[in-house]
Amino acid sequence: MALRLLAHFDVREDVLPSLPVQGATAAEGGGAAFTVNEDGKDLGVSETVYESLRVLNMERNGNIIYTYKDNKGNAVFGLYDCQTRQNEHLYTFEKDLQAVSCSINSEKTLLAASFVQCTEGGVKNALQPGSECLTLLVEIHPVNNVKVLKAVDSCIWVQFLYPHVESHHLQNHLLLISEEKYIERFHIQITREDGNRVIIRNSSHLPKEKIAEDFIWSQWDVSEQRLYYIELEKSKSVLKCIQFWEDESFNLMFEMPLDISLSGLGFKFVNFGYDYQQDQERLSHQPSLCLFTNHTGSLCVCYSPKFDSWEEITYSVFYLHKGYRKTFTAASRGADSHVTNGITFLNLGHFVAVYFPGHFLHLLNIQHSDLTCHSLFLTGNNKMAAALPPGPLQPLLGSLVLDCSSGKVYRAALDQSYLMWFLWNAQLDCDRMAALHCALSCSRDPGFQEDQIIQWICEHVSACQSFDLTQEFLIASSYWCVYPELAEVDMLLPYSSTLVWNAEIPGIKLVTEELPLPLMKVFSLKGYWAKLNSNLEYIKYTKPPLRYHNSVVRREWHNLISEEKTGKRRSTMYVRNILDNAIKVISNMGTQTLEPRLIPLLQEEDRHQRLLMGLMVSELRDHLLRYLQGVEKKKIERTVLDYISKLLSLIWCMLETTWRKHSTHPWVLHLNNHGSAADFEVFHLMTRILDATHSLCFPLPPGFHSLHTILGVHCLPLHNLLHYIDNGVLLLTETTVRKLMKDLDNSEKNEKLKFSIIARLPPLISQKVCRLWDHPMSSNIISRNHVAQLLKYYKKEPRNSVIGKSSLPIEFLPLNYFIEILTGLESSYQALCDFEGHDNVDAEFVEEAALKHTTVLLGL
Repeated sequence: MALRLLAHFDVREDVLPSLPVQGATAAEGGGAAFTVNEDGKDLGVSETVYESLRVLNMERNGNIIYTYKDNKGNAVFGLYDCQTRQNEHLYTFEKDLQAVSCSINSEKTLLAASFVQCTEGGVKNALQPGSECLTLLVEIHPVNNVKVLKAVDSCIWVQFLYPHVESHHLQNHLLLISEEKYIERFHIQITREDGNRVIIRNSSHLPKEKIAEDFIWSQWDVSEQRLYYIELEKSKSVLKCIQFWEDESFNLMFEMPLDISLSGLGFKFVNFGYDYQQDQERLSHQPSLCLFTNHTGSLCVCYSPKFDSWEEITYSVFYLHKGYRKTFTAASRGADSHVTNGITFLNLGHFVAVYFPGHFLHLLNIQHSDLTCHSLFLTGNNKMAAALPPGPLQPLLGSLVLDCSSGKVYRAALDQSYLMWFLWNAQLDCDRMAALHCALSCSRDPGFQEDQIIQWICEHVSACQSFDLTQEFLIASSYWCVYPELAEVDMLLPYSSTLVWNAEIPGIKLVTEELPLPLMKVFSLKGYWAKLNSNLEYIKYTKPPLRYHNSVVRREWHNLISEEKTGKRRSTMYVRNILDNAIKVISNMGTQTLEPRLIPLLQEEDRHQRLLMGLMVSELRDHLLRYLQGVEKKKIERTVLDYISKLLSLIWCMLETTWRKHSTHPWVLHLNNHGSAADFEVFHLMTRILDATHSLCFPLPPGFHSLHTILGVHCLPLHNLLHYIDNGVLLLTETTVRKLMKDLDNSEKNEKLKFSIIARLPPLISQKVCRLWDHPMSSNIISRNHVAQLLKYYKKEPRNSVIGKSSLPIEFLPLNYFIEILTGLESSYQALCDFEGHDNVDAEFVEEAALKHTTVLLGL
């Protein structure tokens, strides 16, 4: 199952064992909740408490408020501290009341609770005279006064506002949410007497103010202290948000019209605790609506209309931070009218899970939602039906959810083991793409196993037809490597190699519509709101997108290489700075990689790759500095080094993974060995990597080309090898050619290979490596280079012979005349002849080489 529910709290297991102790403590204070015998064992706890024990609310600090009925029928409230994992008795109401809602302030001194009156069977009596709902405010530290806040005929929900940093405030703020479609905020002044004794000041008159009214839907974000609600304005649903600040002020942050129908909704609250009075079967046939945000500045509204038919299930996600709405239609695979739970939306941070029990689970990529292939669509099976609870799930704080039927609180997360299993078994490109991105999004989670993903990439490198799997992995993994440390790079770094996706997703119909952007009401923004506003500004004004690409690096790199070949030189300082950037990357890789490597890379001076590496550092750093002006330069520099180091490290790890699969021994390059299956596998993978990085203009680890070419010599026939070289697939480095000249003997096959290689070398490298091959052909090439260099300065002028006849043992007049000219040039341009690589090369060496070559050609 791709979704995992990790146990966070179980009201039965975490609360029941401690209740007798709490009951005894409460009894000492005069508010007995239990009767205990001399041994401390509870009398009838399992019978009187078990069925009434349930979770009421979770506060911002993670503490959970629960309630139960003691053996006398009294309503008891307790608190589970998520930090100490201890239970604390809060208060006992010595009446048979059915709790609707409850909240406690951050200092645990004030308790607010609302009740409905019950009959003997514990059910609200609609015909009973008097107010049906009673809302109370209690001083509980120590137990003191009780004040009635509301006594009305409609249900009330209560919620204390929490500051970010808990401190001893003398004023508390309490929200009252009424079923009559209004929200009020009470200001509660307190004083402290005799140490910690808390008393409400002016309890007879508590100031209050209206926050919102005439709405049909509202959701409370407990972690960020935000109130979302929808009003009907001229038959249009308008979404609004109020932010409560630490300084006790609040602002209407934005307005956004939503094209949805809530006519069948009636009235609904989300996240104001859990209302156990609601008819769950009735709610399952109503429209479902909830809103999710995360720290990246995303704002998503998930909406599922009332179902007229169960054959196809439709739901919409409003990506308000992206400016569009996506409506998904999925076959329910045999769902019928007996389904009672409807669709559940769960917040997973970068993903939203859309769950229809027993039929499908969709993992929607919220951060990168532009392409459907970045979201994973799973159809129902027995495992899926068994993995999630059958009862309704209530979203709580962050990714926490409450299983209302069992009283268990879970933390929803992606199941990495299932994602890896799915990755290995997926047959469709869209599934592979989605599972890869899902798995990589878990890179900072415990148990993340990058080596398994790399192994899968290596074994499926040619499997995908719709996209280049190697490119996708390199880009996505490098992105996730630096994103957690600098979230601002989200809009500046590429996260996918795929620009468009036109293929259909089996079983899914998708309609995308553009939306007007939310109208921000506050202009001095901070935190989440600043990031959301940045996303909106990006959509409005950025054409084209600001994501980094290597086009400038490619152009500059080719210019530098071309200038080297033609003998032109840039500023020494400019080139030195570029190479220094490359040294920083390689040094950074050394600090990140502690385990020994099998394949020898980074051990040679590959100037071209170092230039590309250094240019990418320079260009990427400038790109980030240009748009991240509020981030310190050192942090950007570190991000750039980590990004490029990760890219090179991934390439290295892919090669290591492939080699380990075929051999457990360290590998040393031996040219005299024949190519093995392992050699060919590594060569094939390197060719795919080279193709992927070439189109992206990404650097390769120095030594990559040498290893690739030597493997090519192992694995390819000569004509194929030369074809690869001529077409730029294999690059002849000086390290490779030197190894070929030294290690290969002068058999007929190797002579052809050496000559073919030397003939394809640039003149500068050719002059260096020819001396390593003791062969007439090598002497011939050296002589040609020497003659070509001298004849550049030759002018046809009469000359006197300066060569003694005794120095010419063989009379061959054309050669004699030519050697005489060369000798004269050498004496006239001695300074020009002393260029690097021409030591021990003179006219006499040319003469000997010519005679030997002629002898070979004539077969003498």
